[in-house]
Amino acid sequence: MNTGIIAGKIWKTLEKNGAMTVSALAKDLGSNNNEILLGVGWLLREDKLDITKTGNCTKYGLK
Repeated sequence: MNTGIIAGKIWKTLEKNGAMTVSALAKDLGSNNNEILLGVGWLLREDKLDITKTGNCTKYGLK
C-alpha cells in the first residue's frame, strides 16, 4: 500500500477518534503495525502529530 494513502487514513482516523496507539490504529484500519508505522513516520516528518507517552504506552494524535 502507498505510504501517503496510509498516512491519509491515519489522519482521518485520528481526527475522528483522537490520540491512539499504533496497535489501535492497525486494528481500526485493518492494517499491520509496519504499515501504520510508515504512515506515522510520514506524518511525524510533516510535523502533523503529537506524541504522548505514559509508561510504556505511546499515543499519536493530531497537532
